[in-house]
Amino acid sequence: MSLEHTDIPYLNQLDETTWTAGQPSPEQLDAAKAAGLQSIVNLCPTGECGWDEQAKVEALGLPYVQIPVAAASDLSPDNAAILAQAISELPKPVLVHCASSNRVGALFALKAHLIDEAAPADALDYGRKAGLKGLEGVIRSMIGA
Repeated sequence: MSLEHTDIPYLNQLDETTWTAGQPSPEQLDAAKAAGLQSIVNLCPTGECGWDEQAKVEALGLPYVQIPVAAASDLSPDNAAILAQAISELPKPVLVHCASSNRVGALFALKAHLIDEAAPADALDYGRKAGLKGLEGVIRSMIGA
């Protein structure tokens, strides 16, 4: 499966079954479903994207999980564990997104270190691959990198 033709912003294939991205539009979600996407994890708080993403995803018949990450304070061990569980249990392939993929990368870095027991440098690299940018300093301080 490839989502590259969907034009979803900041799209990145993290591994064989996991894609990360910025905020997709309703039309991009249609294209992603047509390409074979099976699940959505949204890190944006309700209302951030300006339309009802959950209703759209459910209308497409896809599972939808929302883990609201509105601020750095929401980058928590609990949310990292929720992400790990969602990635483990949802049908694959799965798309994990926020507005710009920065929060996605931050939460994946935290998950890599706290759940998967990756070394701090490796967790940061994984987070960058998932979209970590502006929140890198926050994650560095959280994981002792």
